[in-house]
Order: sequence, then structure tokens, then C-alpha cells
Amino acid sequence: MTQDTLSDDTAWAAFDARDRAYDGRVIVAVTTTGIYCRPSCPARRPLRENVRFFADGEAARAAGFRACLRCKPDEVARDRVAVAKAVALIERAEEAPGLEALAAAVGYAPHHFQRLFKRATGVSPAAYARGLKARRAAAALGEGGSVTEAIYAAGYSAPSRFYETAHARLGMTPSAWQRGGAGVTIRWTIAATSLGPLLIAATDKGLCRVAFDEDALQLARRFPAAEIVAGGTALSDLAARVVAEVETPGRDADLPLDVRGSAFQEAVWQALRAIPPGETRSYAQLAAEAGNPRAVRAAGTACGANPVSIVIPCHRAQRSDGTMGGYAYGIDRKIVLRRREGVEE
Repeated sequence: MTQDTLSDDTAWAAFDARDRAYDGRVIVAVTTTGIYCRPSCPARRPLRENVRFFADGEAARAAGFRACLRCKPDEVARDRVAVAKAVALIERAEEAPGLEALAAAVGYAPHHFQRLFKRATGVSPAAYARGLKARRAAAALGEGGSVTEAIYAAGYSAPSRFYETAHARLGMTPSAWQRGGAGVTIRWTIAATSLGPLLIAATDKGLCRVAFDEDALQLARRFPAAEIVAGGTALSDLAARVVAEVETPGRDADLPLDVRGSAFQEAVWQALRAIPPGETRSYAQLAAEAGNPRAVRAAGTACGANPVSIVIPCHRAQRSDGTMGGYAYGIDRKIVLRRREGVEE
């Protein structure tokens, strides 16, 4: 029996692939050496019949195994506990603690802990704290009431501090957010591509919707409070760049976006954009890169909720067993996009 109800076959596949996403979720013990490792251990792989799986190092030690000196599997659990403790400290604090204070609280050197935290969550402690404030402000604005009250309730020392970062985070002014996007103009077009008609829509900030087989009516339903305007010169160049991404995926990684989701969804989308063309990642890997290795199903859901297909390349996501998984616009399109990047199924 393994942690998170992983089957032995899944645990072995993760170990055989040296999948870092499973570090901390399962321990691999080798009966011929008496050593236990994390799944990503770089050591040579033993025969399958000589391997046992445990939930954690404590269980492996109780069975008579000792920790690998090369991959140091027990440090994974310690690192995860430290990051979780730091996140809790940030979320409880009225004023976010600095890096040195956080590192001291969890018993790590500051620069080392900065790397650990970013690897676990995808962002630095300071960026996590800023994102937390912005999410709280967005939630408060959505509940109605005074914008100023919402800003102070989110933990900003003054409205000016919020306005310095709000546009980049929310994609529109606080008052427009509070009114459900009222006052925001979204320009749209339907572009012809080799994979079928593609809806491309953008605000002044960037792309907010890229989807096959959708039209302006569906766009208006997604953004009921915005002004929906057809085409225009401002959109033509951006649309051409998106179409080029369909025909030759991976050429343009700098397309501007104006998209929003939960903190976890946005972390998954960020992880997807970081995948080099021609490579793939499992949903488990994406969950780990988004800061929650256990949220494999949620990572798949985040891929399905991707508002800008192609630009956020969810076609590069797949199951841990190497099969493609789903795709909102049809498996045939996913196959073509992956083949255009050099991925063979």
C-alpha cells in the first residue's frame, strides 16, 4: 500500500521514469541493497521484483531499510513541511514576513529556502505574498462595498500600493472588476486555420479567449458585462501571431495575456507556458510545479479550463502513463499540434 492510494504499477512507472512529481508521495525500497530512495533518485534502476513501495521513510525504516545517501529521500518531507509552514505564516500575517524571517522560522538558510519555496510553489515567498493580497482584494471587490475598504481588508497599507500592482494582476481597474468587467472592451475575430475556425479575443492588455469552434455569442456569454467589438486594426496583428502558433506551435512565447483563474489554475497555466516546444509534461508533474503534487486531477481540470488554447499549450499535457488524456477541442487537434512540435505518439 502506497501513499495517496498510488498503485504499485503507478509507483513503479514514476520510479522508472525518475518522475520528480512523485517525490514525497511514495518511497521506493530495494530489497537487494536494503536502501530506500525517492522516485527521482539518479541511481541505476533495480529489477522490478526487487522493489517495494512505502508511504514514507518512517515506514521504510520500520521495515528495515535505510535512507539513500545519494538522493536523501527524508529531506523531501522536511522541505515540504518547511514550505507548508512558511505558506501558513504568510497567510496568517497582517504584513508578510521577509525572506530572512521566514527562513529562520523554518530552519533554513535564506537563499536555500528561496529556491525550495519557488520550486514547490512556482513563485518566490514575496511573489506568493503579493498574489495572496491581490486574490483577497479581488474576492473583496467581488462581494461589493467600498473599493477602498476592500483594499485595506486585503492587507494593503494604502490604496496606492494596491493600484501599483492591480492592473497587472486583475487585468482591469478595481471598479471595473467590482462591476463584473463593465467598461472593458473586448475585440474579437474568427480566424481561419488548418485546424478549423478559431475565435481570437483580446482586451487592451492581451488575449482573453482563444478557442476553436466558438463565436461572438459564446464570447458575450463569458463576458456579459464587457463591450464586445468586432475586429479592428488593433487585433489584426495579434490574431496573425496566434494563427502562426497554430500552424507552427512554439514560435511565439511572448503573446500577451489577460486571463484569470484560481491561484492553482494560474500556476498550472504558468507551468504549461514554461514547457519547451516538442516536450510534454504529465498532469502529476504540472500539479507538482503548481505547488500541490497531490492535486493531479485538479491539474487536469485546470488544463480543461484553459481560456486561451494554443497560447497556453495544454496540448503538451498528458497522463503519467504517457497517453494523451483529453483535449477540449478534440483529440485529433491535439495529435496534430503535438506532431507539429515533433511529438510522436
